[in-house]
Formats: sequence, structure tokens, C-alpha cells
Amino acid sequence: QVQPVESGGDLVQAGGSLRLSCVASGTIFSSNAMAWYRQAPGKQRDLVASITTGDSTNYAESVKGRFTISRDNAKNTLFLQMNSLKPEDTAVYYCARSLWSNVVAVDYWGQGTQVTVSS
Repeated sequence: QVQPVESGGDLVQAGGSLRLSCVASGTIFSSNAMAWYRQAPGKQRDLVASITTGDSTNYAESVKGRFTISRDNAKNTLFLQMNSLKPEDTAVYYCARSLWSNVVAVDYWGQGTQVTVSS
């Protein structure tokens, strides 16, 4: 059973930084693309960033230049470095594993971690 587990969510002031981590057990981590999604109250879950097995990355326009996705295959861990945080970044952030190596097609979700940015 694949189980992504996120950590690192917190309450932070606008302009601050956070680093989210996701450890994915029960999978050959290096074989799958991975992604971060977020969902704010009353809104749909949106893709924030993704990374392929070849380390190609993709970002939502709203986070480009502020967020960085990375992966450590040796530790089965996915990261999201978030800088210059804004109140509109407030959401539950979800780690997701893709079925494929270079396309995001989510087959497993983490339970989510709350990020709250105060103004």
C-alpha cells in the first residue's frame, strides 16, 4: 500500500517561508512523477507543482518564482520550498504520486498538511 505522508505545514506571516516534506512509503519512489496540490476552503483542489522522474518541473503561474519542488529518491522524499508566502497561499497542501513517470495522473494522495499565511 502506497502511503504519502506530508509534514511541515504551519502558521506563518506574509513574506515568510515554509518547507513541506512528503515521505512516500510502499513504492519505488524514483519510478513515478510526484506533485503538490492545494485546496483552500470552498475551492477545488489545484495543482501547485510537479516533478518528473527526470527532474523536469512544472509550476502553477501563481507560485512561479516563489515555490520550488524537489525530490530525494534515496530518502523517498518530496519537498516544496515556499518563499515569499502570501495570504492567498493559505490552503491544505497535498502530496500526490502519479501513475506515470513524466505525466501527472494521480493514483495516491497524502492526508494533507495545513498552511496558513497571516497578513
